[in-house]
Amino acid sequence: MAWHSDSELNRDAAVAIGHELDQAKRVLDLDIPGGHVWHCSLSIRAEEGDLSDEKWSEIAHEFMDEMGFTEASGKPPVSWVAVRHGHSTAGNDHVHIAASMVREDGTKWSPHNDFRKSQQACRTLEKTHGLEQLSTVHTSKGIKPGEREAAARRGYAEPERHSLARKVRGCAVASQDEAEFVRRMRRTGALIRPRFAAGRDDVITGYRVAERPVNGQAPIWYSGTRLASDLTLPKLRSGWEDSPQAAGEAVQEWTAASRGRRVVNTGRELNEPDPQLWQRYSDELSELNKSLASVSVEDHGTWAQVARETSGAFAAWSNSVEAAPGPLAATADRLSKTAQLREYPVRPQRTVGPSAIGAAKILLTATSGNQKASQALMLVQLANLAKSIHDMHKAAGDVRAAQQINTVVRQRLSVVAGVLNEKPTATTQTRPAGTKYAPTVDAETAAAVALAARDHGAPRTGGSVVPPKIEPARKSTLATPSTDRDIER
Repeated sequence: MAWHSDSELNRDAAVAIGHELDQAKRVLDLDIPGGHVWHCSLSIRAEEGDLSDEKWSEIAHEFMDEMGFTEASGKPPVSWVAVRHGHSTAGNDHVHIAASMVREDGTKWSPHNDFRKSQQACRTLEKTHGLEQLSTVHTSKGIKPGEREAAARRGYAEPERHSLARKVRGCAVASQDEAEFVRRMRRTGALIRPRFAAGRDDVITGYRVAERPVNGQAPIWYSGTRLASDLTLPKLRSGWEDSPQAAGEAVQEWTAASRGRRVVNTGRELNEPDPQLWQRYSDELSELNKSLASVSVEDHGTWAQVARETSGAFAAWSNSVEAAPGPLAATADRLSKTAQLREYPVRPQRTVGPSAIGAAKILLTATSGNQKASQALMLVQLANLAKSIHDMHKAAGDVRAAQQINTVVRQRLSVVAGVLNEKPTATTQTRPAGTKYAPTVDAETAAAVALAARDHGAPRTGGSVVPPKIEPARKSTLATPSTDRDIER
């Protein structure tokens, strides 16, 4: 603003700014492998409105101080510029920052750990400027505009990273061991390949997955790390049986998958579950929900595990009955964010006691012709677990996460509750076995599900997770790369 007005920059002005930014590099004739310009964006959500130019200027200067670009670092400064040019595609007010990595004395600014530092800087700025604060505990990966555009070109209803993450999450939670997970993933139609340790063909260190392409298109592969922080192979293995025999069977299935061969063995994934198991697993969900009353909001590892299992159950159900991403998928996606921590605890996560693992296993077998009333009762228990996770966020002061969970349950699961009250028609009665559907049951059960959705925002009574009085969310939230905002670095 020292050089330009607030009108739109023309090409000459933009070139002049770029020329100024590059001056130190040109004069000192330095070269930095990989590029000498650091680029970042700071963004607020569309729902939060816009900040003034003066506020963005203040925030940008303080951010660059925190990142070590200015004299505040005790070192010579670099040249940098902050540009505000309207809203993003998602309607977010934001600024772009471009900075030379060459200091005025010829030394170089180091980008080491810049993602972590930028997150820490924004958490500080949120407090300093009285903005809505993002969680310091949870994090998730955003979808880039290019991924949405690629999915649309390929004819998919959503970005492939979302659909693949649900398939992995649902199959992983439903599986007893790694070999079963590989077989279940292959049954979804997705492609899955192992990553072998260097020079080995009997040690698996990671995996990648892709949706099966159509019309001769090439598959787009995603590693577990790219899907979500809780979907890496080491994280998945923490919930499975660990024995030499299980490891050997897993290698056989991974090898068969990598070569496009038939599965080596068959397991529980082909078994038709006993109808009585619906009641048993529904009871386990109820017991799990009761046990959460004694879990501290500070026990992030346990809550992340519960969220992972609950999200996995919704994901398994969605994979089984939703022909396109629907309410079950939306609920699974939102709860999965609670399962993704910035830092995971060193101690082992809960592996015994009541869980949602059985529910995920049986929901993978859900079809239009079996146990509709039992599925609706299962939905009530899963909605109650979602409410417990909502209450945890609210008690921890994470108002935004609590609001998002509340919204998805009220607006999306209530749609399922409405469908549950529909009377079966001749069309639905004659659907072929395995046809995907939205469950239909009696009015009494539908009313129970609707009640669970309606009362979702009410505080819990008893236990340690009782929400304190929380002030309304404040105006704005900053975001930098590696958050779930619609931005790019």
